[in-house]
Amino acid sequence: MGTAPYDGGVIGRNHPYYPFLAAMLEAAHLAKGIHAYYLEKGFTHGTKSGPTDLVTQADHESEEAIKDLLLSHFPEAGFLGEEGGSEGGKALRFIVDPLDGTVNYAHGFPFYGVSIALEVEGKIQVGVVLDTSRDEAFYAVRGEGAFLNGRPIRVTKRKELLGSLLATGFPYDVAKDPENLTYFHRALSQGLLVRRPGAAALDLVYVAAGRLEGFWEVKLNPWDVAAGWLIVEEAGGKVTDLEGRPYRLGHRYIVATNGEIHEALIQTLLGR
Repeated sequence: MGTAPYDGGVIGRNHPYYPFLAAMLEAAHLAKGIHAYYLEKGFTHGTKSGPTDLVTQADHESEEAIKDLLLSHFPEAGFLGEEGGSEGGKALRFIVDPLDGTVNYAHGFPFYGVSIALEVEGKIQVGVVLDTSRDEAFYAVRGEGAFLNGRPIRVTKRKELLGSLLATGFPYDVAKDPENLTYFHRALSQGLLVRRPGAAALDLVYVAAGRLEGFWEVKLNPWDVAAGWLIVEEAGGKVTDLEGRPYRLGHRYIVATNGEIHEALIQTLLGR
């Protein structure tokens, strides 16, 4: 199903995280081939937490393929995946969403991808997000910048919240937990431009690439955001919780922006 095109343009081969980045890109492209295979062959799907929380054969097989490849290279690493849960240690572990945007994928809506992060001693050091329908690989190594298919990316410099393009999303149990509907209404009532594409990992890297000025969401999991979080920061952006405190995996809220509109967006969402 192919391996990742990687020319060493982000970091040199002697960099300690080069082997991890190369393997993570290879694993993401392996998952891309599985996504494409099931789109052509057809697939069945089930549900997890509710009727709109879908899971497909592509989710499960992609995660297994990613895990097998990464742990064959780094058997000492732990692994946290959306479908299979956690195994192994946490000092060094991969955090993986094998198919972010499963509902989009199942409906043929081309906004879904793969998210793979490397966490070392509690800190994300490498992030890869592959938009598998567009073959766009976003990646970053801490301290080395952010890249899209080998070219550097940066957040925008827009300073005005009004006119900025934003994105958000909603949990599957939004009817029981409608908190983000309040934030969404506040944003729309101020005339802000808000989209709801449906794949948080891609929303984050779109901020990094300057396609969005900001993104916020409630109740995301570590595998949804770990890689994109690093990529945004390495592209010059800012990632916090809803009170402006440094983001940590597991926080209920995440706000990611170009930095320039960050405080204004938070104040608008909170109705202040």
